[in-house]
Amino acid sequence: QVQLVESGGGLVQAGGSLRLSCAASGRTFSSYAMGWFRQAPGKEREFVAATSWSGGSTLYVDSVKGRFTISRDNAKNTVYLQMNSLKPEDTAVYYCAAALDYSGSYYYVPSAYHYWGQGTQVTVSS
Repeated sequence: QVQLVESGGGLVQAGGSLRLSCAASGRTFSSYAMGWFRQAPGKEREFVAATSWSGGSTLYVDSVKGRFTISRDNAKNTVYLQMNSLKPEDTAVYYCAAALDYSGSYYYVPSAYHYWGQGTQVTVSS
């Protein structure tokens, strides 16, 4: 079992930055590929970014490339999402997710993930 707790959301003006954190319980954090998703009101959950268990491989949705960076610290059981140059369209609840993986892969489909956090609200004002 892995429990995930997100933090770092909030209200920010367009062009600003936020760093989301996702703290995981358990001693096998390095066995999990990690991902960030978001869901805006009335929309489906959307893939944002993912990283392999080592952090050596990453993937981003096109709309955040060059603005967001996913990283992880396996010693701290934490994955991060640094969000720069935020836009109003980035407003959503952001979720982190964990997928058990030993192959070094990363995943962009929600069904690949075994555990989810409760989410943290990010609101970007124009």
